[in-house]
Amino acid sequence: MQKFWNWIHDDSGGRVLRLEGPIDSDSFWGDEITPQDFRDELYAEDGDLTLWINSPGGNVFAAAEIYTMIRDYPHNVTVRIASIAASAASVIAMAGNTVQISPTALLMVHDPSTIAMGNARDMEKAIATLNEVKESIINAYMAKTGLSHNRISKLMSDET
Repeated sequence: MQKFWNWIHDDSGGRVLRLEGPIDSDSFWGDEITPQDFRDELYAEDGDLTLWINSPGGNVFAAAEIYTMIRDYPHNVTVRIASIAASAASVIAMAGNTVQISPTALLMVHDPSTIAMGNARDMEKAIATLNEVKESIINAYMAKTGLSHNRISKLMSDET
């Protein structure tokens, strides 16, 4: 089974990790980026890290966990967006000390979405949860970009 990561050591002694594929809390197809697998690899060695991202996104809660791991990592992390960091992958990208994007790459943001069923009260709870999730995502974007809450909220609602 091919994994989503591939460690390479660069000439300066730092590590390079390529994050490619969907983000999820569990592995269903074998190519998902999961928090547990990421944690195991992140702490397998020590030192600065270059994290290349090429991902369509996925589960925002799994991405939030990976974001926090990167923020807590005791060494420098440079994020490089090679092709696309969409949706939940864009949240992970915000965790780097430095974020670089190829001139041909894309970073896509949007409002969170879910699938819900039930009665009116269940739908109201789902809406409240989506609003809370959006606020948590805005926090990550604001911390990295310095853009205002309203500006980021609009960028997300416009799916840019």
